[in-house]
Amino acid sequence: MGALTVDHAAGNGPEWDDLVRIWEHTDAPEGCTVEIIEGIVTVAPPPDGMHTDIAEELHGCLRAAIPKERGLGVYQNLGLALPSRHGLYIPDLVVAPKALVRTEPKGSIPAAATELVVEITSKSNAIHDRLNKPAGYVRSGVPLYLLIDRFAQGGPTIFLYGEPKRDVYRTLSAVKFGEPVHLPEPFDLTVETETFLPD
Repeated sequence: MGALTVDHAAGNGPEWDDLVRIWEHTDAPEGCTVEIIEGIVTVAPPPDGMHTDIAEELHGCLRAAIPKERGLGVYQNLGLALPSRHGLYIPDLVVAPKALVRTEPKGSIPAAATELVVEITSKSNAIHDRLNKPAGYVRSGVPLYLLIDRFAQGGPTIFLYGEPKRDVYRTLSAVKFGEPVHLPEPFDLTVETETFLPD
């Protein structure tokens, strides 16, 4: 399989604390997602129904596959802090330690603390999910990144990236919607994706 390559350091710009303060005080319409991407506060509109349903389906699969004794939870709307990339991302799904999430007063945890991050593309944010966010995730040491790209050039495709080394993810698999995708340990889970296809 190929590799997902990323480039450039965080660069110059406002100090991290100033960015977080701006993010905290951004007044966006209900349902919109406010993130810091490459030092810029961005607002994305609410996702459509298909996007939301894919997230719900995958959430259930992951929740069922994780043994309780692992102490991991599956979260939507959890912020991931990536200060070295001037980023605060809110992925569609995150698998992270419950104890850490429960003790975080500001609603975000270090990206490095996650086991899996999932992004589902929307037309308005696909470029971030394909390029900017994986650059932050790999640099932060996120072990597995699952990109559900509904608008991929060759048709809807699911990409699983892992084995981060330096600033590169290895492509562990790439499958079309409707084909199964296998998530390695700590999940050892095969996700059937027929339900990701529109009716």
